Amino acid sequence: MSRAVVKLFIYLMVITISLPLWAKNTINSVRVWPSPDSTRVVFDLNDKPDFSYFMLKNPSRLVVDLENTNELKILPGVPPKHQIVSKLRYSKPKNKQSVRLVFELNAAVKPVVFALAPTGPYKNRLVVDLYSKNKSTAVTSSTQIAAKNRQLSQERDIVIAIDAGHGGEDPGSIGPSGTYEKTVTLQIAKRLERMIDSEQGMISRMVRSGDYFVKLNTRTNRAREKKADFFVSIHADAFSSPGPNGASVWVLSLRRANSEVGKWIEDQEKHSELLGGAADVMKDAANEKYLAQALLDMSMDHSMKTGLSVAEVMVKELRKVAKLHKKDPQHASFSVLKSPDIPSILVETGFISNPREEKLLKSANHQERLAKAIFTAIKTYYLKNPPDDSLFAKLKSQYPTKHKVRPGESLSMLASRYGITVSKLKQVNKLSSNTLFIGQELDIPQS
Repeated sequence: MSRAVVKLFIYLMVITISLPLWAKNTINSVRVWPSPDSTRVVFDLNDKPDFSYFMLKNPSRLVVDLENTNELKILPGVPPKHQIVSKLRYSKPKNKQSVRLVFELNAAVKPVVFALAPTGPYKNRLVVDLYSKNKSTAVTSSTQIAAKNRQLSQERDIVIAIDAGHGGEDPGSIGPSGTYEKTVTLQIAKRLERMIDSEQGMISRMVRSGDYFVKLNTRTNRAREKKADFFVSIHADAFSSPGPNGASVWVLSLRRANSEVGKWIEDQEKHSELLGGAADVMKDAANEKYLAQALLDMSMDHSMKTGLSVAEVMVKELRKVAKLHKKDPQHASFSVLKSPDIPSILVETGFISNPREEKLLKSANHQERLAKAIFTAIKTYYLKNPPDDSLFAKLKSQYPTKHKVRPGESLSMLASRYGITVSKLKQVNKLSSNTLFIGQELDIPQS
C-alpha cells in the first residue's frame, strides 16, 4: 500500500470519527404543561441532549445550556394561567455551538431536569420540571370552591378523591385512531366530579383537573392532603393486539399491601403522618414500632375490605353499561392503590386499543354512563356504611333498614339481631301478632 493511500485512509478515518462532533442536535419543538403547583417544559430533540443548568437570583431564573444544539426559531409563549414561569427566552450562549435557555420565574422553585429516551410517539426529550416551593400558588377549581362553600350544620361530606390516569407529557395508551388515554380519563373524571358534587353529603377532590402530569407516588399523597375517604383511579386498558375488550376493576393485592405497610413502618415521618395523634402517644414507648405495625395493619385491612366491597358493587354497575373483561374484582400491585389509610380502587373503563371500544370511550353518552356506574357504586356503599360523623350517617338513621323474612326467623330472633325490642319492631311494622311469613318485608328501625 503506497504512502499516499495510507494518508488518505487516515484522513478519512479522522473525518468519520469527527462527524458526530460536528453534527448538531436540533430542537424540533417545545411543549409547556401547566399544573396548579408545578410547570413541565419538554424540549423535543433529534438526539440525546447534552445539558447542564443552574439557578440565578434577583430576579429568580433557571438557566439551561444545551451543548452542540441549534436554536428553535420561535419559542412558545407562556400563558397567563401559569403560576410559576412568566417567560421562556434565549440568552447569550457560553460558546458558538451551544444554546442557552432562560426560564424567568414568578416564585421560588425546585428544578428537576432530566433526559428521556425515545418511546412511543416521542423522540429524545429534555424535561424541565419546576416545582413551586410555595404551595399557596396552587389553584382550586371553581367547582371545588363552590363545594367547599356548602355549609352543613353538623355533618360532614364524604370526600371522594378522583384520579384521572396519566396526563401532560404522559399520554397513557393511544388508540388506533390516535385517542389519548389521558384525554378520556379526564373527561370521565370530570363527569364523575359533577355527579358527586351534586349529591348532598358527598364532595369530590380531583387529583388532576387539567392536562398535566402528576407523579404516581404523589397521587395518593394529594388525596390524603384533601382528607379523602375514598380514592378512585380511572384508566383505559390496552393490549398489543386489537382483540381484547371490556372494563375491569382492580384492588390492592395482599402481597403489595404487606410490602407497603413495611415501608411505612420503617419511615418514621410516614407512619406519624398516617397515625396522627396515635403516633404522638406512642412516641416514647419502647414498643412503638410494634404498636405502629398493629395500627397500620388494621388500617390497611379496613382499607382493603372497603376497596373490595366497593369494587364488587362497581362490577355489577359496570356490567349494566359495558362489556366486562373480568367479571370479578382483580388484585394487583398498582402504585395508586398502595395507601394504607385510604380505601382505593382502579377502574379500567375499557380497552382503548380496541377500535370499537376506543370509539365508545370517546362518546359523551358512554362516558356519562361509565361515570354514573362508578358514582352509583361508591354512593351505594357509603349509604350502607357511612362514616359516623357524616351526613350520610344522619340520613341512614332517619330511614329504616329493610329485612325480608327467611325460613326459621322470628320476631324475637330479629329483635336480638338488630338490637331492638320486639314491641318496637311490632310498632314500626304495625303488627298485631308475633306471626311472621316467609318473604314478608319488615322495616328495622335504628337501635
